[in-house]
Amino acid sequence: MAAPQPKMPPSAAELSCKAAIVGVGETDFAADYRAWRARGPGFEAPEVEGLAACAFERALEDSGLARSEIDGLSVSFLYGGPTAPEVAQMLGLKPRYMIDNGGIMAGPLPVACAAVASGECDTIAMVYAVTPRSLARKFGGEPMAGTAAPPSYYYFHPWGWSSQAAHWAYIWRYYQNEFGATEADLGAVAIQLRNNAIMNSNAIMQTPLSIEDYLASRYIVRPLRLLDLCLVNDGGVCLIVRRADRTRHLRHAPVLVAGWGESKVRSKKMHTLVRERLAPQIQEAGDQAFSMAGMGVSHVQHFECYDAATIHLIGQFEGFGFAAPGEGLEFCKAGGMAVGGRMPVNTAGGMLSGAYMHGWNHVAEITKQLRHEATGRQIEGVEISLFSLAQTDQVHPILFKRGVA
Repeated sequence: MAAPQPKMPPSAAELSCKAAIVGVGETDFAADYRAWRARGPGFEAPEVEGLAACAFERALEDSGLARSEIDGLSVSFLYGGPTAPEVAQMLGLKPRYMIDNGGIMAGPLPVACAAVASGECDTIAMVYAVTPRSLARKFGGEPMAGTAAPPSYYYFHPWGWSSQAAHWAYIWRYYQNEFGATEADLGAVAIQLRNNAIMNSNAIMQTPLSIEDYLASRYIVRPLRLLDLCLVNDGGVCLIVRRADRTRHLRHAPVLVAGWGESKVRSKKMHTLVRERLAPQIQEAGDQAFSMAGMGVSHVQHFECYDAATIHLIGQFEGFGFAAPGEGLEFCKAGGMAVGGRMPVNTAGGMLSGAYMHGWNHVAEITKQLRHEATGRQIEGVEISLFSLAQTDQVHPILFKRGVA
């Protein structure tokens, strides 16, 4: 039986800015995706062990730390992989704190920060890797053998509700009816994130995208199209998190983890998800994170959002108050989400055009932006970033602050 996942630590002010990201490493999303599509002679599908090791070694090099300084390890393999002790041996680490910590970037980072703040370790390597493309992981239809499907897959499957995309399609149809939005309006989100991805050499989707291209793409779950939904690719990310009071001598500006929150849907799931677009949960979790950090939404200069679908991004954007309900698409069409816009969003391309790393790539991008090292797409003078991960029944925001170099 799998060990229970650790609970989200409280959104306590005494935990704010006690830990910082000091190293980041990512695998070659774009090159690996192209290799998988080509599958030429000698091609071997990647394994999570190799991806995890690659991301870790790059993060360690980026941090400038010695291997012996890593005394904590958190591993996240959403679709299966080695245990934390096995990864420690593989990477040549001797951590005094180890945890197998889920997969999606929601709880793992706050849990790591709490471990650092409590003294369980001083420096923790957070290693994540997945191979959904190589595994032919399905995100719809019948559940894969050996995997558990959410209850809604069983209850609603006879009516075609067999994937997350069906949730987003219902949300988009209701949004259209409520605000008079068109499919071309929603296409602006896919185009903006593609434009952002073009400035990121490691983004998977680099081909310029026009509204004609978007409208010509096939429906997946009407009225959502192929280009409204996130990528599926293999990859790994590693974040190295260290006690904030031990970061001043390092080579990069530390990225302080300032606040986090959590809110879950407790009743009326369909009403909350489709009609309210999780707005009550976004507001509740956001209030927790901002209160913990001693900030308000007006302090945010950069928003990285879990873009499982274009309309889901808009729901979170409006939910936090960056635009009024029904006005997020016009904000995007006016260039407000671009680098240099009023609120840059998913500046590396997100999961729609950058890479599908369950939110880990969003935090990697925040790290680069707050270190002022996002070459070709840097937001001028950015000091505060917000990450939001909203699923169908819960919301987890995390606030980040640039520390003193």
